[in-house]
Amino acid sequence: MNEISFGLKIRQALNEGTRLSPRALARLREARERALAAQKLERAEADLVVAAGVLGRAGGLGDFARRVLLPLVVALAGLAGIYSWQKEQTAAEVEEIDARLLADDLPIEAYLDKGFEAWLKKRTGG
Repeated sequence: MNEISFGLKIRQALNEGTRLSPRALARLREARERALAAQKLERAEADLVVAAGVLGRAGGLGDFARRVLLPLVVALAGLAGIYSWQKEQTAAEVEEIDARLLADDLPIEAYLDKGFEAWLKKRTGG
C-alpha cells in the first residue's frame, strides 16, 4: 500500500467520525507535533541554504574587502596623488613668475604700481 492511498483511508476514517481511544489520540497528536517540528526544521535549513547561496553569489563576506574596500582605497590614493600633483604645479607656476620678475630689470616702482598688482593677479588666476 502506498502512502497516498493510506493517507486517503485515514482521512476517510477520520471524516466518518471514528471513535479513537485516548491513547491513539495522544499518539496521533505526538506524531503531528513531530511532523510539524520536522517541517519547521526543514524550512529553517532551506532558509540557511538560500542565505548561503546568496552570500556565495555575492562573493561572501571575505570578498567584501576585495570588491569594495580595495577599490575605495585605490581611488582615495589616486585622489590624494592628483591633489598633491596640482599643488606642486601651482607652486611651480608661482615660482616661475617670481623668478622671471626677480630676474627682470624692472625698477622697484613698477612693483608698487597698482596696475602691476592687477596684472599679476590676473596672470596667476588669484
